[in-house]
Amino acid sequence: MSTDFQQARESLGARLRELRLSGPAGRLTGPQLARRLGWPHSKIYKLENGQQTATPEDLRTWAEGVGRPEVFAELDARLKGFESHIRSWRRQLTSGHRPVQDGWNLEVSRSKVIRAWEEAVIPGMLQTADYARAMFLRYADLHGTKRDTDEAVRLRIRRQEWLHETGHQLHALVWEAALHALICSPAVLTSQLDRLAGTIGMDTVHLGVIPLSASLKVPAANGFWVLDERLVITEDWHAELWLDDDDNVATYLRIWRTLGESAVYGADAQMIIARAQRAVHPR
Repeated sequence: MSTDFQQARESLGARLRELRLSGPAGRLTGPQLARRLGWPHSKIYKLENGQQTATPEDLRTWAEGVGRPEVFAELDARLKGFESHIRSWRRQLTSGHRPVQDGWNLEVSRSKVIRAWEEAVIPGMLQTADYARAMFLRYADLHGTKRDTDEAVRLRIRRQEWLHETGHQLHALVWEAALHALICSPAVLTSQLDRLAGTIGMDTVHLGVIPLSASLKVPAANGFWVLDERLVITEDWHAELWLDDDDNVATYLRIWRTLGESAVYGADAQMIIARAQRAVHPR
């Protein structure tokens, strides 16, 4: 579990304990509050020690049980705050990939400048439909989730309309390894590389490729996206993180710019893409 997520649960638990100990009717022990709420004592212990994530109903019941119903809004805001920033794939994909794509499309539509870094895949904004379909199927298999693949593909491709609107800029960095990753069939990868090469020269796309032979000032770690210097979206195997505090945004911008120092652009990027195309279908 994410350290940030766990720290947020523990902080919320400490607030719940504080309310239990300082209610208007006086201090309540854990067993006393458990009896009042009709809960097992273990639930009180787990919530206060950050071992269980509270539901909104848990928080409302707690606030009323300690005689402070007015604090529910504060507790609920805390819960929504850390749950919205750390979005587990298990919970997000319960209804399939479409809701995730809907959320992305909304944020992209609000943005003017997007910076992307991908070390293992082609950025979603530059994917072909067949490549995107292969990606969604791989992740549906991995997480055992609903296969709403065609709907998810349509939404991802619709997002690319953003690239053809005046005033928008996509600054994408891709590690050369992503150009060779056969997470799809060779034929699909070939078409995807053609599509990628075709974006070079677009006035709304600034594509940089980091050669495998390039000297790196920072490791080529997880991919991430920075939207208008207001929001970072990055992901790990267990969750997608949405970070909007100034310090985190500044950190990811610094990492993006540092990675960019190792990239090549224009004709040099075209040469690397062409090399990957030859590797898919060697003569």
